[in-house]
Amino acid sequence: MLRSRATRKYHNMDNVMTEKTWKQFKRWRSERRLRLRKKDYSYVIPHVEPNLAALNENRSQTTITWIGHSTFLLQIGGLNIVTDPVWAIKMALEKRLSPPGIPLQDMPEVDVVLISHSHYDHLHVASLRQLATERTIIIVPVGLKGKLSRKGFRNIVELQWWESITIDQVNVTFVPAQHWTRRSLTDMNRSHWGGYVLERIEASLQDIETHASKSALEATKKKESGAKAVEQYVDNVSTIYFVGDSGYFRGFKEIGERFDIDVTLMPIGAYEPEWFMNAQHVNPEEALQAFVDVGAKLMIPMHYGAFKLADDTPKEAIDRLMAERERLGIDPERVRLLLLGDTWKGQQLPVKSGDE
Repeated sequence: MLRSRATRKYHNMDNVMTEKTWKQFKRWRSERRLRLRKKDYSYVIPHVEPNLAALNENRSQTTITWIGHSTFLLQIGGLNIVTDPVWAIKMALEKRLSPPGIPLQDMPEVDVVLISHSHYDHLHVASLRQLATERTIIIVPVGLKGKLSRKGFRNIVELQWWESITIDQVNVTFVPAQHWTRRSLTDMNRSHWGGYVLERIEASLQDIETHASKSALEATKKKESGAKAVEQYVDNVSTIYFVGDSGYFRGFKEIGERFDIDVTLMPIGAYEPEWFMNAQHVNPEEALQAFVDVGAKLMIPMHYGAFKLADDTPKEAIDRLMAERERLGIDPERVRLLLLGDTWKGQQLPVKSGDE
């Protein structure tokens, strides 16, 4: 007899196990007390003042704004999309290392929220409650809808690996990751985990002509009034891959084979000690190999600099990433470190060399 979804347990590709024994956990905690005494947390991810006016007005250009950790504001296909919403000032007993790039109260109206899995550093219910309106679509992994429904959320879409939903001009596909999840003592792996691939659907010729006519008209009006003309740009981004949380696995190559990815939002932190973390979190070197496997043009690192989730520091993660990028001969323009509140725009997409 098939078990109900409420009692089902979810698994990784090839049944890779990420569960740790109590003995292993105790060893990590014991080692951590000594390790953290030698760590330097003086480096804090810098902030830039976000251009809130531009973000609020934008409904045509593809942009990526880093809020912090795994939280981004993605503007693609006319939608405002937020990933893994966490504005919490603490995670367990650990204070946030740096404030969010955009204060929650200053966020533009959000159309879609993507939740990669139910861990507290990827799903902060209080943040979601303030962020989402009645019309906001919340997309979650299979097994998580019931939990959020009990919290009072209604507009929820649940996806299994490789399932898709099209919202306006964006196709959203839930893709595999190698991880695990838990929010209580009794719900270990009762919901799934993964990442999301966002594909901008090309507008019809009529839509393009209408948009071009409106832009030209606005530019003419501004010119006549002495104001600056509307900025013209070429938006080269059609596909964004938000990885979520993952160890290194063969799924990266499969995702790269199924999609033509422009930008990958890739985790690089929470990897130390590697004997404990490696099945569930890529280290910086593995993150770059995953970027190569995926075949994307640009990598934007994430999942570092906000919380002390493991024993690595933000500076260590960045230094290892940059050293490996240089060793592999990857063009510096293809790995973009965003500052908190920083916005990357679609016309800045680098060209991938033919030999990679």
